[in-house]
Amino acid sequence: MKALLAVRGLRVSLPTATGLVTVVDGIDYDVGPGEVFGMAGESGSGKTISVLALLGLLPDGAVVEGTAMFDGRDLLRLDRRAMRDVRGKEIAMVFQDPLTSLHPMMTIGRQLTEHLRFHLGLSRAAANARAATLLEEVRIPDALGALGAYPHQFSGGMRQRIAIAIALACGPRALIADEPTTALDVTVQAGILRLLDRLRRQSHLAVIMITHDLGVMSSIADWLTVMYAGRVVESGPTADVLGAPRHPYTAGLLAALPHPEAPEDTPLVSIAGAPPSPQARPGGCPFHPRCKYAIGSCVTDVPDLILVGDGRRLACPVDPLVVHA
Repeated sequence: MKALLAVRGLRVSLPTATGLVTVVDGIDYDVGPGEVFGMAGESGSGKTISVLALLGLLPDGAVVEGTAMFDGRDLLRLDRRAMRDVRGKEIAMVFQDPLTSLHPMMTIGRQLTEHLRFHLGLSRAAANARAATLLEEVRIPDALGALGAYPHQFSGGMRQRIAIAIALACGPRALIADEPTTALDVTVQAGILRLLDRLRRQSHLAVIMITHDLGVMSSIADWLTVMYAGRVVESGPTADVLGAPRHPYTAGLLAALPHPEAPEDTPLVSIAGAPPSPQARPGGCPFHPRCKYAIGSCVTDVPDLILVGDGRRLACPVDPLVVHA
């Protein structure tokens, strides 16, 4: 399947008091129509910054390198006017916290119809009808009544559904979902995931799913890339990556998940240490200070992301699946 979005060599540097600091360091991936592409990793790994760069939503002074081809156009080379035509209409984004991404002083109807009228040129009546239909599609009760309500009048799960409706209003071809289930209870979380899966199947929507929760990834993502300190450390088909992780960091993330059948007093397994800040990343492999498998070359050499199997890529000279089986 031909990729709808093809990202190559994406590198993002942000301005700080001491100069530019690299936060995303040369990542590649493809997303096809109808696919869910997952990006996982701890906070600070560069997941969100990498997708904000695609939409031109970085602060002034940011430097972005590489290419991001979307349907024949390089998103990283579009001017502001051309990018405004893409954002919301062809590529939409659902942000992590709907309570802050939704305007507290504007009705749901106003927030749903504003970009419908801007991008599609609909009349007020046509935009309102489309908005009510969208709310029904994401299972909001009393859709017509909800148009006149405000964000604080809905639960967290309902707000997230409304945010998804807003993102899908103009019929985009790609959707970026940034931690769409964070802070939701497991029942509501499952409902949001089912909704996203149904919508992408119905519309052949390409989805980039960002989360630190590998359990969420296992239920919805077709492909998975694991990021650490701004770099991809492992990628491949989700079932393969989670079924047999080949990078110590991926294995550590999986080991840290609580097991549903474990005794109550079973201690959780954590990865020692903490991710480095962009200003203080160590030389060599950035994960080596936390890695129990690290060897001498890990301290000095940055490992290349190489093909190790059918679609699997790995950036580690010590493959725990082989060496430590």
